[in-house]
Amino acid sequence: MQINKPKKLGKTIEEIEEGDSLSLTESIEDNQLLLYLGLTNDANPLYIQRDFAKQTEYQRPIVPSVMLMGIITSAISKHLPGPGSHVVNFSVNFIEPVYHYETLTFEFEVIKVDKMKDVVTISVEATNTEENRVLDAVVMVQPPILQESSEINE
Repeated sequence: MQINKPKKLGKTIEEIEEGDSLSLTESIEDNQLLLYLGLTNDANPLYIQRDFAKQTEYQRPIVPSVMLMGIITSAISKHLPGPGSHVVNFSVNFIEPVYHYETLTFEFEVIKVDKMKDVVTISVEATNTEENRVLDAVVMVQPPILQESSEINE
């Protein structure tokens, strides 16, 4: 089903400045984990089996790394630069494991605007409620490129 409802595009390269930032808080819940595992057919016992995880260094199930990457790309698509943007490069370091039911705060900051290549570089840092850094990422994003209109049909 397609609805021809105009939707505003995100910020263009001309509207983005170094230092632009976004803070986002996300809680990792069972429904998100089950959706991810179902969609990807990922049966890693480390993600869902408490008995298995207890035998590992983690002691309890952890959140799949790609889910955390998905939170980052989703925030980029929704907010900074926003709808119409496209991730072209993603580098991430997972510093500490993230456990089920944790709440994370993601801090995004535009660290470079390259108008010649039409790409912005965004640094991302995520911390848990104990303020431990769990990941660092650098994401290169192509902001929406305006053709004739600043709206898209949904």
